[in-house]
Formats: sequence, C-alpha cells, structure tokens
Amino acid sequence: MPEASLSDPMSISDVELGTTRLTPNYRIDLRNPGNEQLDRFINANLVSDWSQLTWKTVGKPYEVKTMAKSKQEWEQQNGHMSVKTSWEFFNRSFHEWFVKDVPEELSEAKKKLYKHLARFQVHEVKEALGETARLSLWNYAHRIQDGIWDPRGKRALFQGLDIRKPRILFLGAAEGYEAMQLHAMYPEGEVVMVDYDDFCRTDRFGHFPDSYPFLGANPATGQSQVWHKSQMNIHYLVDDIRNLPFGKEFDIVLSVGLLEHFPDEFKPEVMDWHRKFLKPGGYAVMTTPRVQLRSRLFYTIMADVMNHTYRELMDVRQMGLYVYESGFDILRHGYIKVHNGIVAKPR
Repeated sequence: MPEASLSDPMSISDVELGTTRLTPNYRIDLRNPGNEQLDRFINANLVSDWSQLTWKTVGKPYEVKTMAKSKQEWEQQNGHMSVKTSWEFFNRSFHEWFVKDVPEELSEAKKKLYKHLARFQVHEVKEALGETARLSLWNYAHRIQDGIWDPRGKRALFQGLDIRKPRILFLGAAEGYEAMQLHAMYPEGEVVMVDYDDFCRTDRFGHFPDSYPFLGANPATGQSQVWHKSQMNIHYLVDDIRNLPFGKEFDIVLSVGLLEHFPDEFKPEVMDWHRKFLKPGGYAVMTTPRVQLRSRLFYTIMADVMNHTYRELMDVRQMGLYVYESGFDILRHGYIKVHNGIVAKPR
C-alpha cells in the first residue's frame, strides 16, 4: 500500500469554536455544549437496577458473520487466521479508507460505473456498483454524519468525571482518537496508548493530522479551548495487553470497540484488563457498536473493510450486563450516534 496521510487543513484556531465544516477526509466539529444541540447521550440510563436485569430479558448480541474476502482468501491458502493477523488486516484496510479524498474518489467511481454501463460490461458494472455503494456509505457514515469519531457524543460520554490530572490507559488504541478527545477535556494529565499492531503506532496514530482540532478545556480559565495532537502528553506502547507491566496506577482505563471482539467465554478476561490497571476510585470508560439496522447495513456493505475479526453488535443493556456481571458498578450508560457508552467503577 502506498504511503498516505489525512489531508492537512490549516490549523484551527479558537475563533472557530461553535462551528463545523467538512474536509475531503472527515468532518471538523467544534460545536460545544453551549450550542443549540447539546453534546448528549440518547436514551441515557435505561436501566435503574442492573442486579434485576437478566439475559433472558435482553437476549444475546447480534454476531456479524459476513467476513472480508481478503480474510477468506488468506484462510484458503494458510488455514485459520489468528486474531493478531486479523487485526493487522483490519487496521490496514480501515486506514486506507480514513485517508481517502472521498469526494474525489466517489466522483471517479461514478465515472467508471457510467462507462461500464454504457458498454454493458456486466462484471465491471457489479464491481463499480459495489465500490460506489461503499464510498457513498463511508461518506455518509464517517464524513457527513461523523458517526465513527462522533466528537460530540464522545464528549458527552467523557464529561463530568471527578478528575483533574488523569493518567489514561487506552487499551486497543488504534489511532487513539478517543484518548486524544478525553485528554483535551482533562489536559493536565497523560495518555498511554497500547496496541499490539505497530502499524497503529506508525500509521494510524503516526499519520493522524496534527491540524485536527479537539474541543476541550483550558484549566487556567475554565473556558473551552482547541487542542492538537502535538500538544498532548502521549506515549504509545506496542504490546499485548496481557503483557503490560503496569499496576493499579491509572485514573481512567479506556476501550473503544474492544469487548465485542471476544466471545462470551473471554469477556470476563477483557473486563479484568480494565480492572487490573485502575487506581482505587478510577473509571472504566467503554464503547461498543450499537445493534441497529443502520449498523447491520454498514457491516454488510463494508464487509471487505470491516469484517476481519469476530464481531458483535449489542444494545447498551447487553453491554452493561457484561460489565455489571464482571464486578463493575455502572455510573453512566447510554447511546451516542452509532455506539453504546458506559462509565463504570469496580465494586
């Protein structure tokens, strides 16, 4: 894959607070809680007593079973693909989409489709239709709706934590977006990102544009302020989570889209990773993709991009039951655009 990076618009200044605009790759959104549409959970706090909730009531998560063609072809040649190799395939595929100039590529894809239609080249028409559909869906989901990064929803999840200078551990960090948003809101702390694919450090995080603005806080004034990656105290470790040398030394342990990649028999171990690194009174902050028609459609159309690993879609009650049964008290739970979100503490 040729080296690529996200577009690098001019640095955003604080005078643009309260605004949103599009770049060729993504949306910039600096609208804050003072705007008309507040950063918020949707249908937050559906469960008042987690001890009364049962699996019979909520059912089990929806398992995404359609796998990427690249994984199927690899396994035909090499046998079962390991979890680590699956994650490596996913990271490279996903990154290719994050660095696309979406309007330009969508325009080119439509031109190819019209050309093949004019010549009635059936096989090529099918391929061009698929590419056009994927680009259109990615453009809507990531760039127009900003559903993958969802800064306003993530800020709603992260706000109000009783911390000042947090040490933040991000498990399965990938490009580290959520930890950077969290750091911008609590900017006197530090972040340790962990992923066992070095490509995440060198490319997904390494090529994340420093010009991207994270809306956060100025602790000296109490006012809103824009922060950028280069201003943040971030350390990136490439290692297996199970090998980390840390003790109970973090104020926040964060994971985004981690729990749903493990079948039920491994979920208690995943939850233990969140517990074992937390200081007394520390927060576990987690998201998982929501089960909804739009999400099922997304993972079907984008299968070749997204579906290299075991994956579930769940509602927040299912997610919360896994968290509660693993020994956590849930302080906050709800939906944002395409994710469930939970803030919890070990009990």
